[in-house]
Amino acid sequence: MGEYDVPAGYKSGYVAVVGRPNVGKSTLMNAFLGEKIAIVSPRPQTTRQRQLGILTTESVQIIFMDTPGIMQPRHKLDEFMVATAVETLQDADVILWLVDVNEPVGGSDRAIAAQVAAANTPVILALNKSDLLPPDEVIPGTTAYRELLPEAAWVLFSAQTGHGRDELLHLIIDALPEGPRYYPEDQLTDVFVRDMAAEFIREQLMQQLRDEIPYGTAVQLLEFKERDNGIIYISANIFIERDSHKRIIIGAKGQQLKEIGAAARAQLEELVGSKVFLELWVKVEPKWRYNEKVLKRLGYSSAAARKP
Repeated sequence: MGEYDVPAGYKSGYVAVVGRPNVGKSTLMNAFLGEKIAIVSPRPQTTRQRQLGILTTESVQIIFMDTPGIMQPRHKLDEFMVATAVETLQDADVILWLVDVNEPVGGSDRAIAAQVAAANTPVILALNKSDLLPPDEVIPGTTAYRELLPEAAWVLFSAQTGHGRDELLHLIIDALPEGPRYYPEDQLTDVFVRDMAAEFIREQLMQQLRDEIPYGTAVQLLEFKERDNGIIYISANIFIERDSHKRIIIGAKGQQLKEIGAAARAQLEELVGSKVFLELWVKVEPKWRYNEKVLKRLGYSSAAARKP
């Protein structure tokens, strides 16, 4: 067989992973793949772009499309993120709607349910964080979400602990059509290593900074190359909206920036399998989240990539 030849009955398809911010979409995709390809943090709106996670076996290829959380936009960056998530619904063979079953149904859940229903695509309702749900709240908590999409298959599970994750995977496979293998069997994502490097730096900004500061940051990779001594040299700009935030990111005697760089470098070395020399600069770009030209320069202006 050639690289893309598949046996009879082979299943494949694109699965849009959608939901409110911070419901565990990236955590779930990483867990299914057994590799960290999408950044995660306890903060909502960590994911900004659509990213593929490709799970291939002898009988199926599942292409997960991790998306930004769907919320009410406040600026041009939010508009890009929501548009990316909504467009992904149109590209999907299956829609996987993740919810935090511990949270009550709100207006954004009803809006997402309407978007999902309008896509006219098979839907799986994945009720995440079920391990945190008190026993007496299981029935009312699940019923409230199931009533939004009564025809959808559903499952209680925990992306973090793995409980119910195999059952969820089986539901996804059952919903997929027969089809070709779209990607080589050893490919895990469509994101280049240099782009993952920028995301790993941004992950540390999300994890180490407080209040609203992380949401006003963006990372632009300037250089990514291997030097003669085998060390990977990476340099990047961290964009921030205010001078006061720049001082916080750098910290006293540069200590905060050093801690961000050290944590990012450790992950980058694991990613590339080599020593990494990382240089970071902090630049002020006022109101960059509202500026379409700056957003385009940072890669936040184009619509979600289409499937092949």
